[in-house]
Amino acid sequence: MGLRQDLRRGIRLVKDVMRNRKAQGKLAEALAAQPPLEPHHYRVGVYFADGKVNLYQMRQWYKPLAELSKRHPVLVLSRASGAALAMLRESPLPVAYVRRVVDLERVIHEQDLHVVFYVNQNAKNFQMMRYGRRWHVFINHGESDKMYMTTNQFKAYDYALIAGDAARARLEKVLWDYDFDKRAIPIGRPQADHYSGTLPYTPDERTVVLYAPTWEGDRGAAAYGSIASHGVALVTALLATGRHRVVYRPHPRSGVVDHEYGVANRAIIDAIAAVNAADPGARHVYDDGPELGWQLSAADVAIVDISAMVYDRLAAGKPLLITRPANPAAVIDTSGYLGACEWLNAAPDPATGADAGASMLARVSEVAEDPEARARLGYWVERYFGDTTPGATTARFHDAIDHLMAEWERFAALHADDEEVDDHDEEGEADEDELG
Repeated sequence: MGLRQDLRRGIRLVKDVMRNRKAQGKLAEALAAQPPLEPHHYRVGVYFADGKVNLYQMRQWYKPLAELSKRHPVLVLSRASGAALAMLRESPLPVAYVRRVVDLERVIHEQDLHVVFYVNQNAKNFQMMRYGRRWHVFINHGESDKMYMTTNQFKAYDYALIAGDAARARLEKVLWDYDFDKRAIPIGRPQADHYSGTLPYTPDERTVVLYAPTWEGDRGAAAYGSIASHGVALVTALLATGRHRVVYRPHPRSGVVDHEYGVANRAIIDAIAAVNAADPGARHVYDDGPELGWQLSAADVAIVDISAMVYDRLAAGKPLLITRPANPAAVIDTSGYLGACEWLNAAPDPATGADAGASMLARVSEVAEDPEARARLGYWVERYFGDTTPGATTARFHDAIDHLMAEWERFAALHADDEEVDDHDEEGEADEDELG
């Protein structure tokens, strides 16, 4: 077993290296075709040190940041070739490829970045955070009750943009001596103002079920993924009814740690393809596209794992089921919404004798038709996101950045006579690119 795993890892590494070299060539061509950045134009930077596999963390911010850029010009700073190439092709925002620290320094000196956003906790964030005279702001890549949302790393940033009261309460449990009133700014979920997109099917009488599981996790405490425990039986049952349309949107990292988890993911994808081939009118969807929005608003019922997808869907205020983790080591914070949510268990129903698939199918129908379950969502939407009236959360996001810009101007005036320190780091010049 160990030898087989080592072989798979070796093959994956070789493929990654070849893919990275190919991406570097394409990236060089794409960069050559780009006009030079206008000097001293951009006021907001979005620092992204990850490769293409985590690009979903940036994609969900495209539309809110594009809207913000109408007020404060926004520039994406990408450290990895694969991610940079993808964003040059798809991002509505300009992208600077800053593989080495010296490249990063050049862009910093050529622009006037007052605020720098971070969507994750990549260790390379600290290569950007060395630079003072600007605000470093953690905006995260989602809202959830996962352990990731209570990390002490929040303290490393000047400010954090959080969703609302639930996020603050969660952080207050673990962060000591943290000025929440100043440094944690609630903005809601700006992405919810952009839940749109073109449907890949024509709506009909079918009940649309979004199944959006997360990946398997890298340790037991974070083993929230349900593809192997729930997914195959659940999707098989839904596909068989003729009354449902499945929209399957797995996490892009599904199977990167556990090969069998990846096998289960492929089984679901293949099952959807087979049913569509047999019945073209079914129009079930395997969704691996970059855009997230229509899936959350169009689904009659959403089934998700403990992840940011819970709260993305919660903001839509429509029927929602959460898969209960099969791994008993998985940490579940029941002090928030997960203490009152609608759970989906991957187990036979002892009362009816139904197998796991049939039992989960019945649960989907129950939640879809329960007006009380829908009504209960209202409290939690307010608790997590505040006012979700269309446009309200975008206004709070813009107000927060306006405030930070005003604070930058105030501090810049106070320190106008200070001599700027040269932060040049010769050791950083040789940094290797992350695999794309």
